[in-house]
Amino acid sequence: MAAARALTVYEPFRSIFYAPQFVALHGGHFTAEGLDVSVVTAGGGITTTGALIDGRAEIALGGIMRSLDLADRGGPFLVHFAEVNQRNGFFLLSRTSRPAFAWRDLVGATVISFAEAPTPWQCMLTVLRRHGVDPRTVTIERTRSLPEALAAFKGGHGDFFETGQPFTEQLIAEGAAHLAASMGEATGPVPFSSFMTTERFLRDERDVVLRFTRSLHTAQRWIAGADDKQVAELIAPAFPDIAPEIRRRAVARYLRQDTWSRDPVVRRAGYEYLQTILLDGGFITRSHRYEDLVDTTVAREVIA
Repeated sequence: MAAARALTVYEPFRSIFYAPQFVALHGGHFTAEGLDVSVVTAGGGITTTGALIDGRAEIALGGIMRSLDLADRGGPFLVHFAEVNQRNGFFLLSRTSRPAFAWRDLVGATVISFAEAPTPWQCMLTVLRRHGVDPRTVTIERTRSLPEALAAFKGGHGDFFETGQPFTEQLIAEGAAHLAASMGEATGPVPFSSFMTTERFLRDERDVVLRFTRSLHTAQRWIAGADDKQVAELIAPAFPDIAPEIRRRAVARYLRQDTWSRDPVVRRAGYEYLQTILLDGGFITRSHRYEDLVDTTVAREVIA
């Protein structure tokens, strides 16, 4: 039997939002394709895109916005070949219960937002404008790391807190926050996260990319037929510090809003919607061709 192909994958941060990656890993789907996948969480000054460019990683998980930002600054194309999330994975929490929440409630308020990536903030700007709220009338703070932001909100700072999982479930369970809105529902379908690689790796190691994508799609099909308890239990090794019930609730909320993609194809309409969000928010300065930053040939071969 041939030795498994070692493969290093970088993720921007550890999150239940990325459950399909951990279902493929702990469900044995990568192993079944002859891949020995090591998942490394970016940090220490090393980003996912930086890890791909300098060769530390062969594949990375993250938003298309990372490739758009790089292309906008004249950098190399990092190509997205397999979609993971088809919705925004963040939630807007309020300090007090707001059963009749409206987006105009944010006028004059302070929102502690996510500092580690710009897409949640850019989506928030789009949602506000869509509901007739000028983003300039809302104080959106993106100066604190996640642990600092969490501590600040629990300490009484800010009116709203935009965060992901498991922090949403933890704060709700503690009675420290109330769910105002799901940003996944408010933003609508968008290719929020996907796997990317260099043009060279996609060309020279196509068989590896094919096997990797096939593993992901097997995981996607498994998730589509599983319940919250099954998914939460399978991904548990990746989240040893999260209480089982909190992990299950996080998975359940993501499943209810159809967060995880059913197949790995990054579609043009979603790409264009995301690009419009980033253009309108001023994150990028010009449009970039779908064909330069997305390659669906492997994904389409897998689902065929």
